[in-house]
Amino acid sequence: MRTMGLDVGSKTVGVAISDPLGWTAQGIEIIRINENEGNFGYDRVKELVDEYKVTQLVIGLPKNMNNSIGPRAEASMAYGTEIGTICQLPVAYQDERLTTVEAERMLVEQGNVSRGKRKKVIDKLAAVMILQNYLDKHAKSLF
Repeated sequence: MRTMGLDVGSKTVGVAISDPLGWTAQGIEIIRINENEGNFGYDRVKELVDEYKVTQLVIGLPKNMNNSIGPRAEASMAYGTEIGTICQLPVAYQDERLTTVEAERMLVEQGNVSRGKRKKVIDKLAAVMILQNYLDKHAKSLF
């Protein structure tokens, strides 16, 4: 029973997957999309859902700092509705405020990651953070 986390942007979708027990999140890839051409990467997400036998999707919800829903959050919710229908899976939304900033900070602190390399992995790391936050929030007690 795996959960997939998606960090949906205007140019890429970062993808993370949970371990089978739903404890940890690992980044798996970044899907290039082009909103202007109607290419949203749905086919690739569906392939990954099937490959990893995903049972739930978690979409990062980029709320405004005042907790309101802006255009980017609306776009993420529209993406979630569409991909949930395509994959026939439940979709949950996880507040992702500042996850990209935090991911960038983590990479900068490593010191050996160039700006170019950071750009290539930031969305995947943000997807990991979104999914891990969701998993931690919904962890089932072992006791």
